[in-house]
Amino acid sequence: MHPGAFEAIRFCYPCLVQVESLVYPPYDAPLIEAYGGRFESLYVILHPFVGVPGHLAWKATKKYPSDEQIVSLGAKCAWAHVAAQTGLSTLAKLNQALLTSIRSLKDEFCDFPASDALNDFLESTSAWMPGEGRFEPLLQDDFLAAFEAAGHEELIFVPEFPTIDPVQRVNIRKLATREVPFPSRGSLVAPDTSFLLTVDWDSFFTLFYGPHEFLTQVASQRQLEGFFATPTTEHRWFNYSLGCSIVTVSPEAWTT
Repeated sequence: MHPGAFEAIRFCYPCLVQVESLVYPPYDAPLIEAYGGRFESLYVILHPFVGVPGHLAWKATKKYPSDEQIVSLGAKCAWAHVAAQTGLSTLAKLNQALLTSIRSLKDEFCDFPASDALNDFLESTSAWMPGEGRFEPLLQDDFLAAFEAAGHEELIFVPEFPTIDPVQRVNIRKLATREVPFPSRGSLVAPDTSFLLTVDWDSFFTLFYGPHEFLTQVASQRQLEGFFATPTTEHRWFNYSLGCSIVTVSPEAWTT
């Protein structure tokens, strides 16, 4: 973020919520219980695979496209499409394959055949893996649209480590026009703290907390592929493919 580009703040005055606490939730508890259970619902937004023109494909460049190329030339490619092409038939299975491919899992949790199937698909098409651990460029306009739909002209950016970096108030129009850079990782919070978006390292998804009706509206209008968290959904929902929970939605039933 550019120094001095945004107004640093310490807390949200309208509701006296300490926004420094609105960082990514702990890994060892159900996600819906985060933030003291203040949010009614949680929608897990899947970061789309990145479709690109042929001259930016792996076969042509062997180099992941830049953010500028993704924003200007990239297109969303759904997990459902990739699952259908690779035979990885659940959200958790595809998430496990992605995590295996970047080696963010211990070997006993990896699914190397699934990762190989995914890599074979990516190397033979004009699509790249989703971005992980950051606010995906192909979703940034969708995130801003959520704040605009709620009538906000600004958002509050809570960095990953707010004890080191300041919380900042950011103008949405300037983000939309790329006048200021989009935050890479952390939490984007409504000024009235009614909803937030947050992303963490090595994650191919963004958590969208807020009122259920509002999340449903935004996800539907912006065609955000994902699923609503259950009372047991945790950060490591990739292990649901091992039979540990119920998030095993088949591609034809995924929300888009």
